[in-house]
Amino acid sequence: MEKHPKPGIYRHYKGRLYCLVGLAQHSETLELMAVYHSQDNLDDLWVRPVSMWNELVEKDGALIPRFSFVSPEN
Repeated sequence: MEKHPKPGIYRHYKGRLYCLVGLAQHSETLELMAVYHSQDNLDDLWVRPVSMWNELVEKDGALIPRFSFVSPEN
C-alpha cells in the first residue's frame, strides 16, 4: 500500500521548498494525486501522482527521496 504524505512543507531534491496542500483523486483513473505549490509562488498550483511524490531519485550516485518533509504548514 502506498504511503500517503501529510500536508506541510517539503524540500525537493533539487533544493526548492514546496507546500503540499493535500491529496486529490483523479476523476477518470482514480489515481491519488499530490496537490502542491512552490513556497515562493503561491499562485502556481501543481499536481503530481503520489507515487512520483514518494519515489526515490538518484543524485550524486545515491538514492534519495524526491520530496523530504521539513515541517507542518505554517
